[in-house]
Amino acid sequence: MASILSVSGSPSATSRTARLLGHVGQRLAAQGHQVTSLDVRTLPGDALLGADFGHPAIVAATGLFQHADGVVIGTPVYKAAYSGLLKSLLDLLPQYALAGKTVLPLATGGTTAHVLAIDYALRPVLSSMGAAHIVQGWFVLDRHITALDDGTTVVEAVADETLGRLVDEFSATLGRTSRLAAAG
Repeated sequence: MASILSVSGSPSATSRTARLLGHVGQRLAAQGHQVTSLDVRTLPGDALLGADFGHPAIVAATGLFQHADGVVIGTPVYKAAYSGLLKSLLDLLPQYALAGKTVLPLATGGTTAHVLAIDYALRPVLSSMGAAHIVQGWFVLDRHITALDDGTTVVEAVADETLGRLVDEFSATLGRTSRLAAAG
């Protein structure tokens, strides 16, 4: 089916955002999609902060975006916006790195006071980068994401029901886009 890039904009090695993306990635893989993960925190800080467009890791990350049919972008919310780490990567991508792509924005945070960060901070950037379709984003409270001892992640039903519906909508949109591209 489609090739999906799952991007975690969290600076934390024990990130709930990354756990949420893994949960979503499993659902998408079960639907037949190929999911590739990119943890922005693993990219060299000097390349991100120094705007080194030619650094091999930045070139490789840009290639992942270029070859993806769809992108799931996850970020923790800090000070009512997406993470600076994610911003540093988005700034290094070509202006229209999301052209023709379907995007699912996801955010995590400690309080519902930040729920609008997707619509007021992240969505405009994704749109300016040419995303063909941005599926309704979803904000998940940190307390609704639990890592079990066996390494699996559980998202509480209160968040997972709507999340599942949005992931399925994202998947269906990718399917329609792939069929249109094949016909064109």
